[in-house]
Amino acid sequence: MKFIVNGDKNQYTEFIQSHPKGHILQSLEWAQVKEENWRSMHVMVEDEGRITASMLLLLRPLPLVGKYMIYSPRGPVCDVCDFETLRFLVENVKKLAKKHGALMLKIDPDISIKDREAVNNLKKLGFIQNLEALNFEAIQPRFVFRLDITPSLDELLARFHHKTRYNIRLAQKKGVRVRLGNREDLKEFHRIMEITGIRDGFVVRSLEYFERMYDCLKPKGFMELALAEYDGKVIAGIICLFFGQKCWYLYGASSNEHRNVMPNYLLQWEMIKLAKERGCTLYDFRGVSGDLNPENPLYGLYRFKKGFSGEFTEFVGEYDLVFSPLWYTIFQKGVPVFRDLRRKLTLVFKKAKMKF
Repeated sequence: MKFIVNGDKNQYTEFIQSHPKGHILQSLEWAQVKEENWRSMHVMVEDEGRITASMLLLLRPLPLVGKYMIYSPRGPVCDVCDFETLRFLVENVKKLAKKHGALMLKIDPDISIKDREAVNNLKKLGFIQNLEALNFEAIQPRFVFRLDITPSLDELLARFHHKTRYNIRLAQKKGVRVRLGNREDLKEFHRIMEITGIRDGFVVRSLEYFERMYDCLKPKGFMELALAEYDGKVIAGIICLFFGQKCWYLYGASSNEHRNVMPNYLLQWEMIKLAKERGCTLYDFRGVSGDLNPENPLYGLYRFKKGFSGEFTEFVGEYDLVFSPLWYTIFQKGVPVFRDLRRKLTLVFKKAKMKF
């Protein structure tokens, strides 16, 4: 086997687009989205002239410690049950990581919690589970809904919960109109995202981030912004990412006004239809909470996505390969505190700003 660093970009992209575990977050275009704060490398394993494994590696310097964190979102892309290929990939990435002064390699692979062989292989190579996130504590969601969209549209609609079908038709009857947006529409989408973030208690990325995402992904056909309009006003919007035969619902926003005309249901339905038109076989609704208690504040999001009758999927979560135990311990204790403080201060500031 041969380990290739920053090899042929077309070969790399073709491999992850066609692989069952391929993901938009492993793409070179996604690395461009993140390049403001992260350096990137892409690596491949070649076996007898055929690519059998790959990883996108994002490197970020950590303040004060003089070390790097290396993160491979939804990586690696390979058959994780093929231990020899996985071992060869990880051992070479480990050498690369140590060369760059990394304290850890973090992965959150596209592996179901039910796949015990894959999990055991990660543990045999020294990976440790970072945390068992029930809500959205991890970088990527551990729990998602995934919908097989190979059946016909009529079959898909028939499988939805009756209330979901009702709300889609209600939005249509009330005159909600869905259209695809352009770069200029990101300003209005971001404004509504800010409203959503304050209402639901999460921090929203900057407008510049969404514009960079658009510039990196849209020209390749990897991103679409869809907006729902009612009475001439934008009242909701979503961003979906397309890669290979998969589509991911990444961001959603809704105004505090006219929520009774159910724009979010129609937006999802229209994007499912668009994904089918583009040859996708999977529509990923992304994150929900793993705490299914109806008293959980996030239960409404679970109920909304569940209504589209996708498969509730639990991934194995984050796994870390640690190179510097002391600094890793300090990092693990400090980051959650910093993130929580930053989230609270940001929301307080934005609430105060909106009042004025």
